[in-house]
Amino acid sequence: MRRLGFVQQKIPCVFVTDVREEPSRKRQCQVVATERMNPVALEANVDCSLATEKLDGTCCYVTLYKGQPFLWARLDRKPNKHAERRFKKHQHAHRSCHGFTWNVEEDFKTVPDAWIPAHKVKHVDGFPVPDEHGHIPGWVPVEKDNKQYCWHSSVVDYQVGQALVLGPSADDKDELEITAVSLADLQEQTLELIGTNINGNAYGLGSKKQPIHFLVSHGGICIRNPPPVEFQQLCSWFQKSPEGKVEGIVWHCPDGTLVKIHRHHLGLRWPEDDTCLGNTPVVVRVPENGTNDAHDNNMLAFFLALNGRRFSRLRDVQLEP
Repeated sequence: MRRLGFVQQKIPCVFVTDVREEPSRKRQCQVVATERMNPVALEANVDCSLATEKLDGTCCYVTLYKGQPFLWARLDRKPNKHAERRFKKHQHAHRSCHGFTWNVEEDFKTVPDAWIPAHKVKHVDGFPVPDEHGHIPGWVPVEKDNKQYCWHSSVVDYQVGQALVLGPSADDKDELEITAVSLADLQEQTLELIGTNINGNAYGLGSKKQPIHFLVSHGGICIRNPPPVEFQQLCSWFQKSPEGKVEGIVWHCPDGTLVKIHRHHLGLRWPEDDTCLGNTPVVVRVPENGTNDAHDNNMLAFFLALNGRRFSRLRDVQLEP
């Protein structure tokens, strides 16, 4: 199996989906799951896969920039207003994106010079081309002076080459661990940034006065007792199991294929008042790393002062004043 923690493209639903003309939180139509299994999942032997928690945050990537491991933020290149109108008109008329022709040089908004397309993005005549949603997935480096990515910046310290990462505790399977990880050790992995100012703070982390953010490696939070990959049993698990208080599940199949289910696919509410992740005990293990001052809102420096502390719930973690 390919190593976990590498999400570069949109992950398909484990079931065949349908589009309903009813508003959702983000758009005017809702993508819902049918009870029919996606052939992609069947071919990848999803019943023998590893089930991990789908986290509610924003996707990040660690790779080289200017010769050193760097955190990159997700930035999809999107069409300009004129091109988007043409695309939506075509979709409405044909109920599909097939047959639509893009002019990649003229139809898309500009992106920073350092922007790179995501892995496996198709290229035609040397230009990256959009997916079926009309977007070109990509990444932009998180530099300290870019206020747009200030919460991304808060979890990395390029001076010492480390990132603040939340993951399973090495000592206790029922506990999480907040620790400093070398960016070099995270290279070519994707992670989820979660916290106070990300996606409405589904996990109840920190506060407006003392925001808290972490990186979590994709595939890093396993679901210990996952339900069978069957529509009705998944619906029941999400609604009745304490472990089911998650945004969704990502299955890592033996051949490296990823498939997912989101609560919204099943018509279920998210976020929950009490999430499984937010209620999990956590220990802080952030030893001295050469950064003694809490400068530039650096989370690693703040958590250095909490090294060794345990909290009964992740959502109870508070930074020292």
